[in-house]
Amino acid sequence: MNESRRRRLTLLAMCVATFMMQTDVTIVNVALPSIQRDLHMAPGELEWVISAYALALAALIPLGGGLGDRYGRKRVFLVGITVFALGSVACALSRSAGALIAFRVVQGVGGAAMLALPLSIITETFPAERRAGAIGTWAALGGLGFGVGPVAGGILLTFFSWASVFWVNIPFAAIAVVATLAAVRESRNPHSRRLDGPGAAASALGLVAVTLGLVESASHPWGSWPVAGPLAIGALFLAGFALWERHTPRAMVPPSLLGARSFVSASGIYLVCYTALSGVLFYVTLLYQDFVGWSVLRTGLSWLFLNGPFMLMAQLTGRLDRRYSTARVVTAGCVAAAIGIFALSRASTTTPFVLTAAGYICCGGGFGTFVPAVTHVAMRDVPRGASGAASGLVNASRQVGTSVGLAVLGSLGVNVGGARISAVINASYRQAATAAFVHGYQLAVGAGAACLIIAAVIALLGLRQPGEAGGEPEAGIRDNVRKAGSGRTP
Repeated sequence: MNESRRRRLTLLAMCVATFMMQTDVTIVNVALPSIQRDLHMAPGELEWVISAYALALAALIPLGGGLGDRYGRKRVFLVGITVFALGSVACALSRSAGALIAFRVVQGVGGAAMLALPLSIITETFPAERRAGAIGTWAALGGLGFGVGPVAGGILLTFFSWASVFWVNIPFAAIAVVATLAAVRESRNPHSRRLDGPGAAASALGLVAVTLGLVESASHPWGSWPVAGPLAIGALFLAGFALWERHTPRAMVPPSLLGARSFVSASGIYLVCYTALSGVLFYVTLLYQDFVGWSVLRTGLSWLFLNGPFMLMAQLTGRLDRRYSTARVVTAGCVAAAIGIFALSRASTTTPFVLTAAGYICCGGGFGTFVPAVTHVAMRDVPRGASGAASGLVNASRQVGTSVGLAVLGSLGVNVGGARISAVINASYRQAATAAFVHGYQLAVGAGAACLIIAAVIALLGLRQPGEAGGEPEAGIRDNVRKAGSGRTP
C-alpha cells in the first residue's frame, strides 16, 4: 500500500469512528420520547440516558489518551471501538431503564478509549504541511455527525423501534476496524510517563458526583441531601484533583499544556459551546415531539436546516481566513451560533417554524465556521510528545460540556418549569404542563445562547497571536486554517 493511500485510509478510519460517536449523542436524543414510553422512565432517568454516556466519555478520555501514548495508539483505539460496539448491542437489547443507563456507560468507556486518539493518530500520520487539511476534514465530518443524528434517528424510528438507533452503530464500527487494521501504523510516546491513576480517579469521581447532583436538582430542592451531598463531594474530589496535579510528577494534564494558550482557550471554547448545544438539542426535540406533536421523522428532517449550513461553512471557513485572523473567524462563528440559539429560545408551541428554521441556519452556520478552526488551533502550540494527552483533553472538554451542560440546562428548565406549573391555577393539566415546559424551555435555551457569547469572548482574547493586530493573520497560521476549513486531504 502506497503512502498516500495509507494516509487516506487512516483518515477514513478516524472520521468514521468520530462521526459514529457524535451521531450517537444526537440520534439518541430523537429516540428519547420513544424510550421513555417503552421503558416507563422518569425525567431524571431520561437525562441519564444522555449524561451517563457523555460523562463516561468526559471522565475517561484523558486516561484513554495516556493509555494510547504508553501502550500504543492503534491498539487502544481498536479496543475502544470493540467495547463501544458491544455496548451498543447491549443497549439495543436492554429492557429496563437501569440496564440501558448501565450499558450507555459501557458505550462511554469504549468511546473514551476511541475518541481520545484520532487527533494524535492524524498528527503522527500526516506531515506538517498536510496535517491541517486532514484535521479540518476530521473535525468537519465528526461535527457533522452531531447534526446528522436527528435526521437518521427520525428515519429509523419511522420504520423500526428505538433499538435501531443503537444497532446502526455496528456497520460504522466494522468499517472503522477494517480501515484501522489495514492502514493505521502503531505509534506511541517512548518517553511516556506512568499513568496518573489517582488523578484519573479523582477527576472521574468529581465529574460523576457533580453531574449526579445537578440531575437530581430537577426533582429535589437544592438544599436536600440528594443534591447538595453529591455537589459537595464532587467539589472536594475536583479540588483534590487540582491539588494533586500541581504536585505529582506524572500529571494527567502535563504542565506544558497549561502553558499553551491556544490549547487552553480552544478547550474552553469547546466546553462552553457544547454545554449550550447539548441542552438545545434536548429541549428542541422534546418541544416538537411531545408538545407540538411532530413525528420523529418530521423532527429529524427539520435538522437539515442545521446540517446544510454546517457543511457549507465548514468548507468556506478557510476562505474567510484569507482576510481575517483565526480569532476573529472563531468569534464570528460563536456570535452567529448565539444568534441562532437565541432565535430557537423564542420558539413555543404556536410559533411558526420559520423562526426555528432561521435559528437552525444561524446555529449550524456558526458551528460550521468555528469547529474546524478551533480543532486545529488547539494543537498549534502543543509541545512535541504531548499530542496524545492534548487530543484526549480537547475531546474531553467537549464531552464535559455535553454531560454537565445537559445537567445544568436540564435542571434549569425543569426547576423553572416546575415552579411555573405550581403557580398555574384554574387551567387544565395539559395547558399548565405546556405553559410550564415552554417557560422552562425558553429560559434554558436562552442560557445556551449566553454560553456562546462567553465562547466568543474567549476566542477573541485567547486565540489571538502575540503581536497580532488588525484583520490580517500571520501567513503561516492563515495557510493552516485555510487548509483546515477547505477540508483538503493529500
